[in-house]
Amino acid sequence: MSVRKLKEKLDQAQKVVTMLYQEVEFLKELSVGTFETMKLLPGYDEALEKLKENLKKNEESKEKLPT
Repeated sequence: MSVRKLKEKLDQAQKVVTMLYQEVEFLKELSVGTFETMKLLPGYDEALEKLKENLKKNEESKEKLPT
């Protein structure tokens, strides 16, 4: 493979990595915005406490399982 073709492939790979990075940044911003919106919904605090209780119950039940 020639040096020119290797350079072209490297340039293409760099473009793909740049696009992936931009997509990750977009998804991060979207998830933060969604979370901030959810925190404003009525009942958020109660739902959060229930999730914490369920998580604690699940962890306790896993500890009781024989290994």
